[in-house]
Amino acid sequence: MKYPEELIAKVKNRSAGMKLEGINEGAGPIHPALMIIGEAPGREEIESHIPFHGDSGKELMKSLASIGLKREDVYITSAVRSRPYGIKKVFSKRENKEVIKYPNRKPTKKEILAHAPFLDYEIAKVQPKLIVAVGNTALERLLGAGHKISEEHGKVIKDTPILKLNDNEDGYVWSEERYTIFPQYHPAAVFYNRKLTDDIAKDWQVIKPYIEKEKENE
Repeated sequence: MKYPEELIAKVKNRSAGMKLEGINEGAGPIHPALMIIGEAPGREEIESHIPFHGDSGKELMKSLASIGLKREDVYITSAVRSRPYGIKKVFSKRENKEVIKYPNRKPTKKEILAHAPFLDYEIAKVQPKLIVAVGNTALERLLGAGHKISEEHGKVIKDTPILKLNDNEDGYVWSEERYTIFPQYHPAAVFYNRKLTDDIAKDWQVIKPYIEKEKENE
């Protein structure tokens, strides 16, 4: 999705001074089968301009295929549309000296709030009925602090409002529109804990009947 120039300027101004790199626009159709919201792009996504690229993207595509969907059927975005990076000094054996690295990191609450206009704009334009929140950052951006994927994965949160920017654009209010939310583990979670593989597969099957129902209503 091409963001309006004034929207990009607004978010850049709201993000001034934050350790954020680039802008990776969300991608997918209007009125998709699903809207998938992640945390933030990593280095690969910023370079390719493709949301959920690389290894985590491959895992996500497997999950989509398991319920009969392809990348082009879904809209993919995230709570923050720039890459949050850290600054670390490490010793490089190859170069035999101390070097500075800029690794990916989790976005802060201030960064999520700064990028809120992007997600609000996308949701208003895409008008999804079904939203998959992958990871805690996405889930809390939609439903507020305290929600955890480890406790809510595989559940269906029906007919719920979600958080959007307030009129002053310095906090959140609940939307009038209501959505069905599916909390899911982030696709990259299996790289750190292979035991989650079966849980993730089962959780995606929970979504399948909702996809089929929406197709029947088209």
